[in-house]
Amino acid sequence: MRHRVTAAALAALTAAGGLTVASQTAAQAAPAGRTFHVDCAADPAGATGSKQHPWTSLAEANAHTYGPGDRLLFKRGATCTGTLAPTGTGSARAPFTIADYGNGPARARLDGAGAHDVVLLSNTQYVHLKALEITNADNPGSERNGVRLRLTDYGVARGFDISGLYIHDVRGGDYKTVSGSSAIHIAVEGTAKASWYDGLDIGNNRIEDVDREGIYFKSTFSKRDLVGQQQDPNVYPGEWTPSTGVRIHHNTLKSLAGDGMKLDTTSGARVDHNRVDGFQLRSPSANAGIWTFNTDDTTVEYNEVSGGGNTHDGMSFDADGASRNTVFQYNYSHDNKGGFLLICPYSGAKTIGTVARYNVSSNDGARLVQNCWGPILGTEIYNNTFHNKEQIPGYLVQDDAGSPATTQHELAIRNNVFVSEGTGGYAFKNPTPGLSFEHNAFYGIEMTRPNPGGITADPKLRADFRLGAGSPALAAGAVIENNGGKDYFGNRIKPGTPNIGAYAGRGVR
Repeated sequence: MRHRVTAAALAALTAAGGLTVASQTAAQAAPAGRTFHVDCAADPAGATGSKQHPWTSLAEANAHTYGPGDRLLFKRGATCTGTLAPTGTGSARAPFTIADYGNGPARARLDGAGAHDVVLLSNTQYVHLKALEITNADNPGSERNGVRLRLTDYGVARGFDISGLYIHDVRGGDYKTVSGSSAIHIAVEGTAKASWYDGLDIGNNRIEDVDREGIYFKSTFSKRDLVGQQQDPNVYPGEWTPSTGVRIHHNTLKSLAGDGMKLDTTSGARVDHNRVDGFQLRSPSANAGIWTFNTDDTTVEYNEVSGGGNTHDGMSFDADGASRNTVFQYNYSHDNKGGFLLICPYSGAKTIGTVARYNVSSNDGARLVQNCWGPILGTEIYNNTFHNKEQIPGYLVQDDAGSPATTQHELAIRNNVFVSEGTGGYAFKNPTPGLSFEHNAFYGIEMTRPNPGGITADPKLRADFRLGAGSPALAAGAVIENNGGKDYFGNRIKPGTPNIGAYAGRGVR
């Protein structure tokens, strides 16, 4: 039941000193909301949605329309089967919350049992989804999702918080379509009305054993010159309308058939403090750990990515077609069979302004950097540390352009440390005229390279990737403007000549 505070009651409380003017205003502005309970293990007789007589099926929960401040709570330790697809919206002051209740040791569990979606939040906004366990393993190989947010000719949708979920065993198919198969899928569909998300927080979720995608974005409102012929205009006909206010953070993703995270048609997104451990494990298609497509101004920082399972891409990071001003910084990449970084425009698309700085790459193999064919403009790879011991990359740069003379590449590699404790590898495949090297440190590496500049003496790289005292890489780099202001370790980058590599501090004794 919704409880209302009457004007007379407010006046009485205020006169008695029990309610200030400020709290009186807040009480009037923010609806208290109603609370509904679901326990799918309870007796269905007399179910009203109360805590004493909870609903006992997702059908009952779906039959109600929710409003600002409402809460839909699932009993810990109980399992509900099917699809949760609630209707209604919250508000900026009072979101609609879906979460759990009770003191049971096990989570409240939603099992899609092979449904297309376990949780579907369609054409709604101001929704907080929290704390549930979500799985969808039946009928493996068909298209399905754990959680899907969907807008269809809706306009702008605001105020989403997807947090604290445990999503596992979503056994979908190997699809890169509008719908796809994902743990968390952010879908913008339709053709009549441009739609996008403004304010989407995906944080502190645990995602495991998913076929194919971890966190995946797709929009039909994505057409612009920068994307070229990358997408079929009949399938993606809408003018580019990016989602804004997107943050993906503090998530753990393990054992993924395909990609860890793919951002598509966003502007100003931040991807930070995530752990991706094991991707590109069961998919025959190309996949990467964290990548962007048709995005502007994405910052990817403070992530750890490892376990790329094969060399069909299989690298930690990718600025893909129509990615503009993507920054990869302060990340730790290691033990990926595919390598560290892919820059990949093709089919008439362009990739502009990619920056990879102050990252650490350890035992990334096959290649450290790969370029696809197509225009790669304004790319800066600087002050990273690359260390290889168990895996020795075949290529430092693998350029897959079919014809260097007709492919416009601008790729500057400066102030990086490359250390190898193995033999072989570190060649260049098809280096284009736009590839430039300056002030790098190469140690334990014998290869033919285009005018690398820098040093070949031992940089005294420590096990923690800092530089030892007396390192020739100290204060030996090129000055780079707008360098982010700090190094991989959080040290401030001081004015003057910088160190080579991801460490900006003094030599460590």
